[in-house]
This record gives sequence, C-alpha cells and structure tokens, in this order.
Amino acid sequence: MTREELGLEIFKVSHITGEFKLRSGIFSNEYFDKYQFECRPNLLSEITNYLRGMLPSEFDLLAGLETGGIPLATALALKTGKPMVLVRKKAKDYGTMKLAEGPNIKQMNLIVIEDVVTSGGQILKSIEDIRKIGGFCNLALCVIDREQGGPETLSKIGVELRSLFKMSELKQLAQTRL
Repeated sequence: MTREELGLEIFKVSHITGEFKLRSGIFSNEYFDKYQFECRPNLLSEITNYLRGMLPSEFDLLAGLETGGIPLATALALKTGKPMVLVRKKAKDYGTMKLAEGPNIKQMNLIVIEDVVTSGGQILKSIEDIRKIGGFCNLALCVIDREQGGPETLSKIGVELRSLFKMSELKQLAQTRL
C-alpha cells in the first residue's frame, strides 16, 4: 500500500465530525478515532511498516503510551525485534506500582510511540516521568499530528516529534480522492 493509499484509508475509517473534547481540553468539530485504525490488522500492519522506517538505527526500547500507543508499539516490536515497555499515565498504586511495565528502562534510550498528537501534553508528561526513573528519550513517533502545537511543546524538552501524517495532509488526500 502506498503512503497516500494508507492515509486515505486512515481518514476513511477514523475521521468523524461532531463536537469533541480533546485530551488537551480543546473542543474540536473533527476527531480521529484511533481505535478504528489500530484495531484493523491490515491498517495496523501498514502503519507500523511506515513507522518502522522512521525509527533511528540505534535505540534500546519502544515505549507505547497508554492506551493508543500500546498496539502500535506492540506491532513495531514484532516487526523490529526490539523490546518494548508499556507506559502508564500514572503508576499503579498496587502490585509492582510501576509506571513502565516490561524491561527496566534505567539508562535505556526509549522511543515513545503514540497515536494522535494534539498539543503534545501527554507525551511531555510521559517523557518527564520516564526521565525521572532513569530512562532517556529524545524522539517520539505518532501516526497523526493534529498540528496544534505538539512538535513545539516537545522541542522545549529536547524531544523531536516525527509524524507519519499531519492532519492537513490527511484532509487534503480526502478532498482530492474521495
């Protein structure tokens, strides 16, 4: 599947209109329902084929953010053979009480994996948490950048955001092909 065909499929299955409150607190009249593309094996596989090409050659762990980054990181781990951790929004208050489930992240270079990014606030918080417990991270990958400040927010803490698609690109594909 070409990148453009993939973008069009993502748009067709996940773009919805209405009134939506985003994680950032902003209200929007359009939304990308990430579960619509993450729960379809063919799309998940194609997305991770492209994300794989965006990874640097050297890193230790993939870090899937709760919840949407987890299926993406899992599929990437299967394709790359790299181990992964599951990063919670908040450490559990029972059991192991871990923030990051899986291998120990101390002194490890992590690549954060996320689905849709608006302001970058959750990635920022998760990377700060990762750094507090001894992990390193200067790169995050996402499927869709809604172009509402994510890269700028993350650059303030020395993190680059690489997106497979920008929201404007997906909308342009839909306008020209649908």
